[in-house]
Amino acid sequence: MKTPLLAFAILAIGSLAHGAVEKPAALVADGIPAIPEELVAATRPYMEFRTATFMGWSPSDKSMLVATRFGNTAQLHRVAGPMMARTQLTFEAEPVFGSWSPRGDVVVARKDVGGSEFFQLYTLQSGQLRLLTDGRSRNAHGCWSKDGRLIGYSSTWRNGADSDLYVMDPRDPATDRRVAQVSGGGWQILDFASNTRTAVVINQLSITNSDLYLLDLASGKLSPIGNPEKDIAYGAARFAADGTLWATSDEGADFLRLGTLDPASGRFTAVSPEPRWDVEDFDIADDGSFIAYSLNEAGVGRVKVLDPKTRAVRTVTALPAGSVGSVHIAPWGTIGLTLSSARSAGDAYAIDPQTLAVTRWTQSETGGLDPNVNVEPELVEVASFDEEKVSGFLYRPDAKKFPGKRPLLVNIHGGPESQFTPVFLSRSNYYLNELGIAIFFPNVRGSSGFGKRFVSPDNGPDKREDSVKDIGAFLDALAKDDALDASRFAVTGGSYGGYMCYAVAIRYGARLKGANCVVAISNFVTFLENTQSYRRDLRRVEYGDERDPKQRARLLEISPLTHVDKLSIPLFIVTGGNDPRVPASEADQIIQAVRSKGGSVWSLLGTDEGHGFAKKANVDYQFWSTVLFWKQTLLSE
Repeated sequence: MKTPLLAFAILAIGSLAHGAVEKPAALVADGIPAIPEELVAATRPYMEFRTATFMGWSPSDKSMLVATRFGNTAQLHRVAGPMMARTQLTFEAEPVFGSWSPRGDVVVARKDVGGSEFFQLYTLQSGQLRLLTDGRSRNAHGCWSKDGRLIGYSSTWRNGADSDLYVMDPRDPATDRRVAQVSGGGWQILDFASNTRTAVVINQLSITNSDLYLLDLASGKLSPIGNPEKDIAYGAARFAADGTLWATSDEGADFLRLGTLDPASGRFTAVSPEPRWDVEDFDIADDGSFIAYSLNEAGVGRVKVLDPKTRAVRTVTALPAGSVGSVHIAPWGTIGLTLSSARSAGDAYAIDPQTLAVTRWTQSETGGLDPNVNVEPELVEVASFDEEKVSGFLYRPDAKKFPGKRPLLVNIHGGPESQFTPVFLSRSNYYLNELGIAIFFPNVRGSSGFGKRFVSPDNGPDKREDSVKDIGAFLDALAKDDALDASRFAVTGGSYGGYMCYAVAIRYGARLKGANCVVAISNFVTFLENTQSYRRDLRRVEYGDERDPKQRARLLEISPLTHVDKLSIPLFIVTGGNDPRVPASEADQIIQAVRSKGGSVWSLLGTDEGHGFAKKANVDYQFWSTVLFWKQTLLSE
């Protein structure tokens, strides 16, 4: 993402005497050596990549709305046509995302402060944001009505914990009204019926259990669709022009399928023909003539076009292999989406629904580097301790450039109900292409994308460490790889992956050179007590209930903080001061505990960041610090 504005931002970092680089003011670094200018110069091309996330279409001029970064944070931009310039629309210090009204007359934007995730909703006028919500609660934009008159959203305004349901004409904030008062933090309005008198609403209780309701907008009455007592997962639901309710559901299957849902009986009829893999996203053409949906096929996104009448399905074959998201159909029928792959930063694409021809709308810069040299990963599958099959993606450095056995970094995703898919590795390509470090991204049990059976066997405190043992099975298999140096393995991860980072360092520390744990859970009890109230119940389903004495004792038993005496390898801990998910106190307590026992810890705190760093100046400094950490640990002889 190399631009004049970005060049200015880099200059703003400045230089100190003796060849060191100045730390951004919002970062607090403890134990981290000075960053040499030579490292900044060597890595610069890898820092200047850019992405474009498709946000939707403008009905007024058929332009595309994307989120991309020219300066320090992602902002909204308009793209008039394929491969045309990105015209910046918002100019905020914090990241901004949003969407056009179906009328094409107004943009509703979403922004928080400092990564707090207490998002506010705004309208965009002449480059400035006009506040629609209260400025304090957490607000989530769910959808537009089909006539473009209303937005449906959820808000914790009432008590800070429950996500009540609201509607508003964003052109007149005085029209804002609470339609339904609910209990729980997983509520959202998914779609309005064509008559704008009814909406379909979801209440997500866990990744494997969610309930759908019909909401009467006049009375506020919520009528359940089907039996809420059943453990069924719904991903999305939308009304077609003829009133048919379409949804993704795992009812009667291990994966999310696309089908029709009868609001009266709750009967789900699967229509998508694939026997496995999740349908992750879908949209319905305004005239109801087709449905576009994306399928997560072992981590690779496939886009398909369904004829609702004949049930015929056609596959889009011209898209590059990669991860697909943000599928949305324009009023005139063009399908828009975002795609990222190992050799392509995230970019916006369009598909003609008749011919299935693919048109690329943006081509993001990669710092002057040729993305085609980036290595494609290979799938690694192993049997874990209990014969459960687990898999991951291994990226190997160029053997000609880096002969001999190579060090390995195991990078564990968060969630835990998430999944690593082969996307653009951005700064991490520096490890592969310039340092010769192999990277392995595991999908341990509990990962999504492999069916509801696979996503659940890590639930609760008694099963939590089984996913840690999965990493042990990977370490065993990778240690036998003739191209990898088993004496130079290390681990990193963020959020739940940060917990895994600590846990792996404790259980397998003798086989590792260091651990870089980011926004990480260190004590499950204090985490559950201090995570934001709107998400606490959802996390209790996954990890356990700290209010129950037996579960509390077990949660403490498996917490990394309890076994801090076993953290014998060097640590680098990164956290966000405004993190609503994993509070900064989780980092504070383990840093203090490790140091009290004489352990080695580098720490980096972003006072203006949340659950992971989002501002480019901070992310760059974090990356340079991490490179130094790996040079002193993983790459040391």
